[in-house]
Amino acid sequence: MSLLFEKGSKIVCIGDSITDFERARPYGEGLNGGIGKSYVGIVDGLLKATDPTRHLRFINMGISGNNVRDLAARWQSDVMDLHPDYVTVLIGINDVWRQFDVPDIVEEHVGPEEYRETLEKLIGKTLPVVKGIVLMTPYMMEPNRVDKMRARMDEYGIIVKELAAKYQLPCVDLQAAFDAYFEEYHPASINWDRIHPNVAGHCIIARALLNQVGFSWC
Repeated sequence: MSLLFEKGSKIVCIGDSITDFERARPYGEGLNGGIGKSYVGIVDGLLKATDPTRHLRFINMGISGNNVRDLAARWQSDVMDLHPDYVTVLIGINDVWRQFDVPDIVEEHVGPEEYRETLEKLIGKTLPVVKGIVLMTPYMMEPNRVDKMRARMDEYGIIVKELAAKYQLPCVDLQAAFDAYFEEYHPASINWDRIHPNVAGHCIIARALLNQVGFSWC
């Protein structure tokens, strides 16, 4: 399997705080750590280090606290107007989280039907003008699958997988990647709130993404 991203490709990575992680504004690229400290920078660094002739351009467009509604509101300016060749999407964590940390503020909740419908509209709008979209499942760093928030997050992960299958898109199963890690380590070793990863956690995300797009580790 060859690398999905062709030479000279521009890749926009959009999402919430997991993507954001201190990236520059208005665009997450450039000198002095402009790309941020998330998996986006790790992926960009590995690809540049292993094949600098490919000249890939990654732009981090994550915004902390975003849900799929927020992505839809800024999709034109933060994705379409940048004219990317490829887009990676990691969204859904806040859509689920708000149902648990602010359970009574129901207007902040994004249910599964709205999540699916909104994400599918974004896919349908974007596919005709890009070479590809890579979907990434939301996750929770909780190995107990009957935990209420973990179980809810799995529902949203299934939605992402179903949309990926429907539109024949690459899908990165981040929950599976973290579950494999938790067979050896406790979640407390890589995060403080079961959501925001440390460097090892971002490396897990980066590795899963690179595996899905055909990166050669040799």
